[in-house]
Parts: sequence; C-alpha cells; structure tokens
Amino acid sequence: MTSNGLVQRLWNYCNILRDDGLSYGDYVEQLTYLLFLKMADEQTKPPFSRPAFIPDRLDWPSLLARDGDELEVHYRHLLGELGRQPGMLGVVFRKAQNRIQDPAKLRRLIVDLIDRERWMTLDADVKGDAYEGLLQKNAEDVKTGAGQYFTPRPLIKAIVEVMRPAPGMTICDPACGTGGFLLAAHDHISRNSGLLDRDQKRQLRFDALTGSEIVDNTARLCVMNLLLHGIGAEDASSPIVVDDSLKGDPGTATTWC
Repeated sequence: MTSNGLVQRLWNYCNILRDDGLSYGDYVEQLTYLLFLKMADEQTKPPFSRPAFIPDRLDWPSLLARDGDELEVHYRHLLGELGRQPGMLGVVFRKAQNRIQDPAKLRRLIVDLIDRERWMTLDADVKGDAYEGLLQKNAEDVKTGAGQYFTPRPLIKAIVEVMRPAPGMTICDPACGTGGFLLAAHDHISRNSGLLDRDQKRQLRFDALTGSEIVDNTARLCVMNLLLHGIGAEDASSPIVVDDSLKGDPGTATTWC
C-alpha cells in the first residue's frame, strides 16, 4: 500500500469520530498510542523477535481480546498504567486519556484499521510518510501550520551527510520535533562507521542522542520513534526533554536545527 493510501484509509475514519465530537488532534493522539502498541507487539514476532517491553496484560493482544464496554474500560486502565511506568515508556503515555467513548468505534479502529496492517514490515519511507501525513492533515485543519513538525527529508539527509556524525559524538537537536534529525544521524552512524564495538553500540543507543521539544505531544511522538528504532530503553531516562531550548545554553554538543 502507498503512503497516500494509508493516510487516506486512516484519515477517513476520523470523519466518523468527528460526529462524536472528537477533534482531528484527539484522533491523531489516540492513533499514536494504538500504533505504538501495535508496532511494539510486532517487534516481538519474527523476523524481529525482540523481547517485549510493554508489560503483560497492558499490550496489544490484551486490546484484541476485548470488546464492548470491557474494551473501553480496559483501554482507559491500560493508558493510566502505562503512564505510570518509569523511563521512556512512561513518557510516551504520560497523562494519556481515552477520547473515544464509543466502544464499537474503538474496536473498529483497533481491529479493522490498525491490526490488519503489518506496520513494521512496511517500507520505512511509506510508514513514515503515512504517519507524517496524518500530522500534516491535522496541522492544516487546526491552522497552526506544520513547521513545528516537519523538515523535508531530502534536507535532513543533506544536513546529516554534511555534518558526518561519527561514533562517540553527542548529538543534540534543540528543536527535535518528531525526531527526524536524530533518527537520520543514528542511521548514518550505523551504516557508515564500520563494525561498532560494544561500547560504541551502547553509547549510540543510550548516550549519543538528546533533544528538546517545546510541545509535549510532539515530544511524545519523538520518544515513540526512538523506542521503536531501538534507541534508549523503555525503563531508561528519556533523552528528550520538554523545554524551551532558547532559554539557556544548549552546551557543547553538535546541534542541528
């Protein structure tokens, strides 16, 4: 499926939820929670076979196993419990609330729209373009503009190639948005630095990337992206802080903006 097809498929359902008073922003927020849980579950299966980092009974299968009022109650419980988890996982679900009050529509979103797709096996550009396409549509709808979220990918790639990040560097993006620059830097180091030793791999995963983002929900998306790309850990401190980076010295790290 093309990125435009995925965006349209997910976006069409938003028109149904608008009849219940759900805004585009609320819809995208709920979609990020559910997509994150679905992709986290996919990572535990082949070909990834990674250890699960979502606690048992608060994961994607626990949503699929429920219907009706039981699903709605469990979803609210799940969001609250995950928001109390330590580290990056708690940041992802901090203050999360269920905005979809109709259990039938919540079930349809989970089963018919999200569960039918294998998100982790999609081409990275298709998956990323579809996700960003939803944010773009939301930004257009609320008339806030998309500048706080998006830097064109060709520009990101060009800047990363000019900066040539290398193992051992500390890279800070003081206006990180959804993490495009940080993920591109991580990918560049992984692909172009030869075989990294154990210390270099650990530094790249836990200490190399930091960022600031002034919008809480955007920072949430960035932390989701990092976790799903194997950066940091669910119980590790978040490398992304919600703050205004212009109010102080960002330090000596290499900064891109």
